[in-house]
Amino acid sequence: MPAVVVPVFKNDTLNIITQGARGDGSYLNTREINQSIQQLSARGGGVVLVPKGLWLTGPLTLLSNINLHLQTGATLLFTPDFQSYPLVAGNWEGLPQMRNQSPVSASNAENIAITGNGIIDGNGDAWRMVKKDKLTQSQWSNLIERGGVLSADKKIWFPTAKVLKGFGESNPGVIDGKKTAAYYDSVKDFLRPNLLVFSNCKKILLEGVTFQNSPAWCLHPLLCSDLTVRGIRVYNPWYAQNGDGIDVESCTNVLIENSVFDVGDDALCMKSGRDEAGRKRGKATENVTIRGCTVYASHGGFVIGSEMSGGVRNINVSNCTFIGSDIGLRFKTTRGRGGVVENIFIRDIYMKDIPGDAILFDMYYAAKDPLPLAGEKRELPAVEFKKKDESTPVFRNFQISNVYVNGAARAIFVRGLPEQHIEGLQLRNMVFRSRKGIEIQEASNISLTNIRLDLSSDAPSIDLVQSDGLMFDSVSVARPPATYIRAAGERLRGINIRNPALAGVREKIDLELGAKATEIRLEGQ
Repeated sequence: MPAVVVPVFKNDTLNIITQGARGDGSYLNTREINQSIQQLSARGGGVVLVPKGLWLTGPLTLLSNINLHLQTGATLLFTPDFQSYPLVAGNWEGLPQMRNQSPVSASNAENIAITGNGIIDGNGDAWRMVKKDKLTQSQWSNLIERGGVLSADKKIWFPTAKVLKGFGESNPGVIDGKKTAAYYDSVKDFLRPNLLVFSNCKKILLEGVTFQNSPAWCLHPLLCSDLTVRGIRVYNPWYAQNGDGIDVESCTNVLIENSVFDVGDDALCMKSGRDEAGRKRGKATENVTIRGCTVYASHGGFVIGSEMSGGVRNINVSNCTFIGSDIGLRFKTTRGRGGVVENIFIRDIYMKDIPGDAILFDMYYAAKDPLPLAGEKRELPAVEFKKKDESTPVFRNFQISNVYVNGAARAIFVRGLPEQHIEGLQLRNMVFRSRKGIEIQEASNISLTNIRLDLSSDAPSIDLVQSDGLMFDSVSVARPPATYIRAAGERLRGINIRNPALAGVREKIDLELGAKATEIRLEGQ
């Protein structure tokens, strides 16, 4: 991995108080803080100091050679007044879109940082819609008392009518040359900003600070290089819609270490644009190291996708802990994305109380929460061959080792496309205590070595569908299941099983839907 260049700043400090800022939680300090940044940048840069206090402010724009430093006890609190955030051309979920200006932003800047032990609070609860099923009855009643409007079925609360209008339309923020300024204004409140957006910036440092309560994604570096994220904390309510932790999009040379995430959506997420727009941009996220991070509530602990159309490659993740994350390691895409995800190396991962899959690869992502809400019914995707083209996504060449899981609904789930299998996975040295074991569909050239399963259901330990070139070496079970392997599909072939430890298993192999016994080889029983 290339060394990540860390910014260095002049020994020059400007306290925002000298510009007239007041930290009383009432006075709006937008002008004073931005003026401090502008003045110090103009004289060569240095440290803009935010001392202890509660600093109410509107959007702030960082400039080159500025370190915005928050002392212990300092909170930057962004105003809930939507009119303070003008609509600007930006990028959201991999597409060019109009958005409200982000509370903290920088564009084409170099040598920038946010450091210290203070807090940056985006006042996101003023912006976010909330689903009733994600709150207790008391929380829901208190939310309604704030005002706002409800959806027709009374199951979603919206802070304003403009949010409701935007929610009911398809891609209302997309810049397509047809929408007028009046239209964008009619859905303005729906176009929630990410808390922090750095676009086309170089040499960035985020260190020590707590980022919380974002209107949409929390941290969004886009088309940046040499990004260091160290010792930060990122908090969003678990019910926060699109409340991602950090979305690294089309960036190169990135280090994220020793940080804590407790958020409402994916925590550590790698992206590179969406569909044709992402492929046209053609800028992969690459050369990323993530180590020593802890994730609590989230949709996924470490995630790639689903907007990965420009590619993701050369990623190293190690020594991370996921506690209560819906899914631990989550790799998601869908037809239409295109893009290649490859050369992903993950080791020393520890998980506890995972409500979904500990490890998931899925090429049928449907833009829904990973876990259904109470009473929600979901249909399985129709399995059909499509013609391969530039819009067909590719997942290949993953090495994942030393994964230990105490509590998950399922250990491993792999689901590729009939026309494009997930391929080249090497999974080794893992222990799972979970309800279900390993399920693999439409995959090729996968090896699983030294896997220990302690399952609490009667489902087959290994469930295979329409896959080929699979090697299972020393995949053992703590308690003998009724069926060790269920194999289905006429395209299932080249399945090799070594040292399976089948003592006490009632049925070694269950063949269904045209699977042939001659394609499954058992060795060392």
